[in-house]
Amino acid sequence: MKFEKINNKGQARLFKNPYLEMLTKGNPWVIWGMYIPLLSFIIYLGFSKYYLSGLTLGLLFLGGVVFWTFFEYLAHRYLFHMVSENKSLARVAYIFHGNHHHYPRDKQRLFMPPVPSILLASIIFAIQYLLLGAYTFGFFPGFMIGYLLYASMHYAIHAIAPPFKWMKPLWSNHHLHHYKDEELGFGVSNTFWDRVFGTMFDLKKEKEDKEKVKQLMFEKNKD
Repeated sequence: MKFEKINNKGQARLFKNPYLEMLTKGNPWVIWGMYIPLLSFIIYLGFSKYYLSGLTLGLLFLGGVVFWTFFEYLAHRYLFHMVSENKSLARVAYIFHGNHHHYPRDKQRLFMPPVPSILLASIIFAIQYLLLGAYTFGFFPGFMIGYLLYASMHYAIHAIAPPFKWMKPLWSNHHLHHYKDEELGFGVSNTFWDRVFGTMFDLKKEKEDKEKVKQLMFEKNKD
């Protein structure tokens, strides 16, 4: 997924059809506003209809958040950076993630847009329900909150400097992933799985290129 030129203005055109193109864009506040009531209702159903205790729901929720971090790592490493000579598969990888590497300043494609997001979330819910049954009503909301936190963290990494010193390695790991080596630094919300699987940058040896990092950051006072 290497590009000869990284575009710092505009955004990729993913579909010729303007209506399909519109469905590829999302706003963080819309996505959060869409999911919080839905996930809250799912938890309520787990408590009221499936008689899951508050403790059970809490543990399942936490398990869902933790599992998301592992899913995030696998998806980023093997799906988003999928290399294939098959043009259709290559296009899927570009639509999901390649366009972000091509246009890293595109704010509208860091969260999965509403319609595709709901469709994919419905499929994930169905799969989890087949495997977990009623426990899905605690696990799935945690999994989706994990996704929302991941997407928000990704947005923040491209928008601001790390707010705390201990978060600097997370920022650096992702910046280096963009301009240094796409085969390392797959964690966005955390660096745990990069450390486990040996794909973490050696931040003691790597020195960030300030100019290249600047090119990855959103332009201020625009859009």
